[in-house]
Amino acid sequence: MTAALLLAARGVGVVLAERNLHTSNDPKAISLDDESLRSYQDAGIESQVMSVIVPGTGTRYYGADDRPLFHARSAAPFRNGFPFKNPFAQPDLERVLMGALRYDSNVRVLLGAALTSIHLDSDGVEATTGGDSPRTIRARYLLGADGGRSTVRSLLGSTMSGRSHDDVWLVVDTTGDTRTERYGMHHALPERPHVIVPGLDGRCRYEFRLFPGEGEAGKEPEFELIERLVSRYRTITPDQVERAVSYRFHGLNADHYREGPVFLLGDAAHMMPPFAGQGLNSGLRDAANLCWKIAECLAGRLADSALDSYETERRPHAEAVIRSSERLGRVVMTTDRRLAEFRDTVVRNSLHTEEGRRFFEEMRYRPVVRYTDGLVDGDHPLVGTQIGQPRVFDFSVRRTVPFDSMVGSGWALVGVDVDAAAWDAVAPIARRLHAPLISVPLDDTIVVDERVHVAVDLDTLLYREFAPARGSFVVLRPDHFVAAVWSPDALDDAEHALERWGVPAALTLSDPLPAA
Repeated sequence: MTAALLLAARGVGVVLAERNLHTSNDPKAISLDDESLRSYQDAGIESQVMSVIVPGTGTRYYGADDRPLFHARSAAPFRNGFPFKNPFAQPDLERVLMGALRYDSNVRVLLGAALTSIHLDSDGVEATTGGDSPRTIRARYLLGADGGRSTVRSLLGSTMSGRSHDDVWLVVDTTGDTRTERYGMHHALPERPHVIVPGLDGRCRYEFRLFPGEGEAGKEPEFELIERLVSRYRTITPDQVERAVSYRFHGLNADHYREGPVFLLGDAAHMMPPFAGQGLNSGLRDAANLCWKIAECLAGRLADSALDSYETERRPHAEAVIRSSERLGRVVMTTDRRLAEFRDTVVRNSLHTEEGRRFFEEMRYRPVVRYTDGLVDGDHPLVGTQIGQPRVFDFSVRRTVPFDSMVGSGWALVGVDVDAAAWDAVAPIARRLHAPLISVPLDDTIVVDERVHVAVDLDTLLYREFAPARGSFVVLRPDHFVAAVWSPDALDDAEHALERWGVPAALTLSDPLPAA
């Protein structure tokens, strides 16, 4: 649904075929990162999504003695303009997304339309759905975001690499809970590793490691087991169990994310352990990476070959997140007391150093999203990273806005302390990318140039983001990642990069900035 909204926001016509007759009532995913909320801002529905989340403050980890070890909050919890980790209930989010889809004129929603076949050809793909009203859908591209048991992946014959794990975990979603914390809790007790994530309106998720004889994956757990496990935190009645399931988790990654006009996203492309809370968030990263590229291709502003960069960029990061989640599970949720106590000693000793404290409390053990291959160019430290979203004063319209609102939804060229001659030199690149020209002055001056929109820093965050590129142009992609950092005297290299990315020559310059 998120991919459909991102495409529709860019003017792309979308048919959403869903096998079920309504949105899910199962509260599966439970945490949205700030990156994900930024994607919903790109789709134009951040206010609706914010209404169903708890603005979170990270995760608190407890040791083998059940005393707090550290609270992981991230280095800059609002760097993307939103709180860092945010509990939510998936049914609430799905209802918000479906409501937005039904009101979007670019989207046609088909419910009860299970996919039965796909046929690929040089013009795109033909998909057939079953159900009460079978249909044949003709499309240029097909996005398979249909879960871990993906029909699209099966019809393609796509394979996955990795492993499934033997440990059985019990997930219990409850109502009537009185917990008020705005953070998740990982209790690393070797006798019973478990996780607690409070939510909205008295909801709370409990996850417990099960031991042999307590339950099997896929079988409905007995209420007596649920009652016993949550008893240290609350009393519970059967009607307060919203969902309970025992499962084994997987660490699997599709060997390929693209076959011709068909793409795999989310759990259809990768499945990962829950310990880092990155399953859904990784899927939303997929959508944010792919959808702008498809929109640019359909508009004639990017070659179809550029879509190969989706797999090139996303698959390695998904693989890194899978392995990181597995390591986190082995260390944090170990059932070996000696190992657990050794872990706690190492962590507590590390917290006495600045480097160690930042490693744990800022979650530096998580894989950084940085693309080194794909639609990127050069080895500047900013290339392949996502620029944050500080508040800025848009000098052109005299108002305070999020940085994303200022640069617009397409490419952008940001000049960092560059002179008038440099703006002249970069004009052909701007025309080719259909990109606005944004000035970020680091020396507290204002550039008076009708071609240029000036971003004035309000809290030093903007300057901090762009300071490493002083004297250069930063090329921002529509997904807010830095494609390149080019100096004014090396713009011939820029033309070669645009050719390699598949950006055609542009005829006119369109300015996507708001007029007021």
